[in-house]
Amino acid sequence: MSWSTPTQPVQHGHGPGGPVRESAVRAQGVRKTYGRGESAVGALRGVDVSFDKGAFTAIMGPSGSGKSTLMHVLAGLDTVSAGQIWLGDTELTGMNDAKLTKLRRDRIGFVFQAFNLIPALNAKANIELPMTLARRTPDAQWYDSIVERLGLTQRLTHRPTELSGGQQQRVAIARALLPRPDVIFADEPTGNLDSTAGAEVLSMLRASVRETGQTVVMVTHDPVAASYADRVVLLADGQIAGEIHSPTTDSVLDALRHLGG
Repeated sequence: MSWSTPTQPVQHGHGPGGPVRESAVRAQGVRKTYGRGESAVGALRGVDVSFDKGAFTAIMGPSGSGKSTLMHVLAGLDTVSAGQIWLGDTELTGMNDAKLTKLRRDRIGFVFQAFNLIPALNAKANIELPMTLARRTPDAQWYDSIVERLGLTQRLTHRPTELSGGQQQRVAIARALLPRPDVIFADEPTGNLDSTAGAEVLSMLRASVRETGQTVVMVTHDPVAASYADRVVLLADGQIAGEIHSPTTDSVLDALRHLGG
């Protein structure tokens, strides 16, 4: 089954090596330091990286490599110590809390390991929550397309406690997709799921990229999950340590072994 209402098509440029995708989000010279003086810890140490529009990218690295920190600063959930973050043509660096909150609500979707659903609300209300808070009306055709594609049509009146883990994560994905964000950030989205439900969730994220041009940036420690992405960005000691294009489970495992992950 295909998504029935595609987002705007991805625009491509052309460079010496062929088509060049437009950047959805990028970091330039980004540093993030926690603490001061002798106790200071450099979580990110001069990161330059760009994430393409209409692509599924995984961020990986050993524990403590800075991958979650990078996602948090890219998504405007944390500030940088130095450098710049851009969402499309909008610079996040220096925005105040009110502007960042509005930007995250309007232009960024989130899927976390913990499903972050409101227990008192049914699936339909949870899916619509960000748009309800923004006082925006969902596009009915797009809403129906998402719900049908994610297999939630018969579950909309159910509360989170009446749904399986996989179904709850599908509700979270529908919630992230509904506002048609510039980027969906997924932080270990299969961490609380069994392998079957995890594969379903990853397939749905990949389908949202292939069929609607959605941009997905996922942090994961799982080489199998990373193999669903178009590209893997590797971090080590707070710095970019390489990339893998068209990753496989084996190619990711091999790269992580070299990084000590």
